Amino acid sequence: MKILVLVKSVPDTETKIKLGSGGKTLDEAEFKYMVNPYDEFAIEEAVRTQEKWPGESVVVSMGPTRCQEAIRKALAMGVDRGVWLNTEGFAGEVDSLATAKLIAKIVKEEAPDVVFAGQMAIDDYASHIGPMVAELTGMPCIQVATKIEWKEGGKSARVEREVEGGMVEVYDVQTPFVLGAQKSLNEPRFPSLPGIMKAKKKPLAEKKIADLGVDAAVVETLGFALPPEKAPGKVFKGEPVEQMVQKVVGLLRSEAKVL
Repeated sequence: MKILVLVKSVPDTETKIKLGSGGKTLDEAEFKYMVNPYDEFAIEEAVRTQEKWPGESVVVSMGPTRCQEAIRKALAMGVDRGVWLNTEGFAGEVDSLATAKLIAKIVKEEAPDVVFAGQMAIDDYASHIGPMVAELTGMPCIQVATKIEWKEGGKSARVEREVEGGMVEVYDVQTPFVLGAQKSLNEPRFPSLPGIMKAKKKPLAEKKIADLGVDAAVVETLGFALPPEKAPGKVFKGEPVEQMVQKVVGLLRSEAKVL
């Protein structure tokens, strides 16, 4: 079985956001980056699947040089080789659709039996890439997957996914397909020291996005703005409860306008 897993390098969850000069960029000088947590579940499922159905696994990540660290982590966890879509030197911004088109081109070249991805990235919470790649490559897509059971020697699978209200949907799907991993799908392993050492020698191919023939310059950021600071709260005390309740209700009507 051939497996492809999509990985994104995202800012650490404890990163403090600062605006760059002019307000059109973010100041990334103090940013620390990490593998998108949902993508770690995708990596783990890719490795587990390969352990059950031997073949080849490929990790794909798009972005600047830092993406290589995310790829190397996937390789250290057990993925066979990596593909880095290098955005450095590209004049313009890349939105979700352009990203999906670029990744879809790699998917078509690799022709995997299954594509694993995180169900969303924690920096934009868009949940765009998996479904878009599936649409562009003509594959079915199952998002928010919590369980997968392979059938017919790895040619099909039964997948469970979470839906609102605590309900579970069950799908039977034939390969190839795209699966968006939810956090309850598995428990990602920590890269072992031997795995880290092996990852340094595993193949990592670099592809410049400018050479892939996809028009990616389709969006322009006009500006960023931090949310306004919340007004200080008001405390009522030292008065009869009935009077304080009336004041609170009055403020909810006149200021908050929720009543």
